[in-house]
Amino acid sequence: MSAIVIGIDGGGTKTRAIVADAEGKWIADVVGPASAVRPGKADHSADVIAQTVQDALASCEMTHVRPRVLCVGVAGVGREPEREALWQALLARDLADDVVIHADFAVALDDAFGDGPGILLISGTGSVAFGRAPGGASARAGGWGPVMGDEGSGGWIGRRALGVVCAAADGREPPTALTGAVLTAAQVNDVQGLVEWAGNAPPAQLATLAPVVMSVADAGDLRANSLVTLAVEELVLHVRALALALFVDERAAIPVAVTGGMLTKGTTLRKRLEHRMRSAVPGAQLQAGDVDPARGAVRGALRILGA
Repeated sequence: MSAIVIGIDGGGTKTRAIVADAEGKWIADVVGPASAVRPGKADHSADVIAQTVQDALASCEMTHVRPRVLCVGVAGVGREPEREALWQALLARDLADDVVIHADFAVALDDAFGDGPGILLISGTGSVAFGRAPGGASARAGGWGPVMGDEGSGGWIGRRALGVVCAAADGREPPTALTGAVLTAAQVNDVQGLVEWAGNAPPAQLATLAPVVMSVADAGDLRANSLVTLAVEELVLHVRALALALFVDERAAIPVAVTGGMLTKGTTLRKRLEHRMRSAVPGAQLQAGDVDPARGAVRGALRILGA
């Protein structure tokens, strides 16, 4: 039996595992629950990842085969304490001969640009941008989490939409079609019911309101449109900050890739982002292809296997 590796893309909405052989051929591709790491919750994330690995191996009838390398790209491990805690937790579960942990944006960057320069913008449940300069220096912008940051992400848009609905209920803002749409999405009867719903909602649940905002904006609601515009500006600022930090001039030729559930090709947010980028970061060269973080994790695993 040829050696196998597993690449993991763990986020705030789902966890994806790809099983591949030593030549990089995919054997299985399985999706499980969210595994983004929260401070002090590494064991929970490790449990989800371990179960997804087991499900992936079972799906290709390879539960008897021990992976040589498990490469995990997961949200929430940008700080060393969280990365170390998850690494120790996965080692304790004895899933593979070798386990390596990367931030989710690092494996996505690997898939987008390999070892080359570029800026990767991610907007899903959370948001972050990560870049690499032509000389190899790297930097990040955003990724500060749901309490302090994640501007332009699904969770951030959902929180802002709730604020708009509450302000409209008070008369602090004009009436908006967001009110009815958000109440329907949250399955509550009135704005008062949103208090309990929002208080118990994790970021991934708040992010379920983002498609509602996009739909209402597409229907012509002014307030929803202004919220989408603000989200676009926040995301563009991530890219522009890294363009200045890594490429000196935002007019320089800069490869840019985007990924995440909020920036799927053809979505309202992506279309508006691409349009705004032309003037805000004139040198941006947007890549048309899709970025696949799980594929990047497999590449990282194969690199370690080869070493």
